[in-house]
Amino acid sequence: MTWIYLSAGLGVAGLVVLGVAGARVVAAARILNREIATAKAQLEPGRARLTNRGDETTPRAAYDRG
Repeated sequence: MTWIYLSAGLGVAGLVVLGVAGARVVAAARILNREIATAKAQLEPGRARLTNRGDETTPRAAYDRG
């Protein structure tokens, strides 16, 4: 009978360890998502500026040169 209690206790302890590890992964994923959003916000003005410049291989039409 002791073996049953011991195996049940070890099973619960294993689930607790997995729960803690899962919570840490979720927290790290949220932090990473925040960092990616910050980096994207910092890079967005430069991307928009470069996108508006046009393609260097495609010459602009005479009426577009202002």
